[in-house]
Amino acid sequence: MNVARFTFSDLLRVMQRLRDPDTGCPWDLDQDFNSIVPSTLEECYELVQAIEEGDYEHVGEELGDVLFQVVFYAQLGKEQDLFSFDTIVSTLVEKLIRRHPHVFFQGQLEGRSAMRSSVDDVKRTWEEIKQLERNTRSQSGAMADIPLALPALSRAQKVQKRAAQLNFDWTDTLSVVDKLQEELDELRHAISLQETNAIADEIGDVLFTCVNLARHLDQDAEKSLRVATNKFERRFRTMETLAAQSGIDLASLDEARFDALWREAKGDLIDNEPGL
Repeated sequence: MNVARFTFSDLLRVMQRLRDPDTGCPWDLDQDFNSIVPSTLEECYELVQAIEEGDYEHVGEELGDVLFQVVFYAQLGKEQDLFSFDTIVSTLVEKLIRRHPHVFFQGQLEGRSAMRSSVDDVKRTWEEIKQLERNTRSQSGAMADIPLALPALSRAQKVQKRAAQLNFDWTDTLSVVDKLQEELDELRHAISLQETNAIADEIGDVLFTCVNLARHLDQDAEKSLRVATNKFERRFRTMETLAAQSGIDLASLDEARFDALWREAKGDLIDNEPGL
């Protein structure tokens, strides 16, 4: 393993140099909090992709890209006298200590409790502390601090979890399956009537119920859909390759021939896709 040449203080200095009004980078100088949000999201998704693909050679690099986003925001905050990197770190450490009383006894960094907590105890305490924090910020209601900018599936799952903490939830998984069938029937009815607004509404209800079903089965809906989409993409690429090898124009195929080629593509990949 290579010995790191630069330190974290060097990274902060790089950021200062990039934002130097006289000698800095024109692009970096042109950025503000809002303009770098898309880059932040992109870097986070690239990190997730590297982890999910097991590409650990690049995970460290992607973590660095995500860290740079934090440093960028810290520099912007410092320039506007809003906050600095030191205040970011201090606030984070204080919050982590406060939210883990089972580890940091009496709120002390090196405080240790003789009692060991269960996972259920930790979850319960975590939510109690989060609610106290919401109360302090005058955020009333269980949903108050759920970000609107979360991906739709992730946000739906988080909203449902919050409701479940107040016992507003299905009592068993089969009830959710029944609800999903009910929503599908309502969607079918809306389609038969060609009611555009109703169709959009019912599709939303179907997706929301699918998230609920995933949650009851201890599955992450966002990850499940990413996996399914990646699987579809792999199979479609294989289908394109098979078509090219046979001199077939995909756009010219009818439904039956498309289905046959799709099945062939699935057969070529299925041995490498566990559980399929």
